[in-house]
Amino acid sequence: MNLSRRMLIAALGSAPILSLVTQRALAAYPDRPIHLIVPFAAGGNADIVGRITGDLISKALGQPVVVENRGGGGSIGAGFVAHATPDGYTLLVGSNGPLTVDPLLHANLGYDPLKDFTAVALTSYVPHALILSNKIQAKTMTELVAQSKNVTVTIATSGIGSATHMTLERLKAATGANLAHVPYRGGGALMPDLISGNVDGAMTEFSTALPMHQGGQAHIIAITALHRSKLAPDIPTLDESDVKGFTAQSYIGVVAPAKTPADVVDKLQQAIAQGLSSGSPAAERLISLGSEVASPEQMTAKGFAEFIRADYENMREAAKFAGITPQ
Repeated sequence: MNLSRRMLIAALGSAPILSLVTQRALAAYPDRPIHLIVPFAAGGNADIVGRITGDLISKALGQPVVVENRGGGGSIGAGFVAHATPDGYTLLVGSNGPLTVDPLLHANLGYDPLKDFTAVALTSYVPHALILSNKIQAKTMTELVAQSKNVTVTIATSGIGSATHMTLERLKAATGANLAHVPYRGGGALMPDLISGNVDGAMTEFSTALPMHQGGQAHIIAITALHRSKLAPDIPTLDESDVKGFTAQSYIGVVAPAKTPADVVDKLQQAIAQGLSSGSPAAERLISLGSEVASPEQMTAKGFAEFIRADYENMREAAKFAGITPQ
């Protein structure tokens, strides 16, 4: 018997053993700490939600979840996870920036957000809110559109290419309103100018705008969800304000490197979904922060993958409106 034939027989004979080893490895997952990468600095919404999610995974699967902050705009941390070993031990807290906005801004990201990740679960999202200075008389979207026909209305966002900027561009296209974009460096940075009236309004995250609205320092005229928030049921949605079907949000979920075994993804997804079930302490915590907890369907791997793709298409459309091309 020649050497090549011996090798073939040996390989065929070992196949069941290798399959058994693989099955045992999956059954044992996880048998060491899991690393959850937050691609932003500590303290932000992604970091807070990431730590809540990490605790859920840890409690359900019986292993520590180490949350690591890798700042740099989102794409650095995302790129690290995209090229990590697809074994379920390195995960990403994914959000608009690295998954659906950065590809439209940067020509050489080093990863493809639609091909290099496996969706695990959407955890939550924060609708955006259109909040106006008290110097602006308009109290509804219809009134704002009418006012903007006579004078340009300045609307601030957290920066060029940000999720809120993209929402503003889509809203302008949907309503024909004459809204001039004023970019800032972050949602918190624009608030003093909004309150003082140096800008007429802002498109920002609902959780950022709500304290200003509740304190009477500015007024939200609509949020970008299909239903009103439990935290402020008096505020209408854009869908109720004659901008039918309009939704936008800053979302957060968990993704893994592409080719992560399906059994591993299932374990992670189930841990998150069970921990964020309706009425659970973690779900109530997210709601208290101004977030909406994902629906059971959105919290599946398939549902989150579809959510990411739909958001990507919305962002691509908004980038066209804004004249943004990858640099």
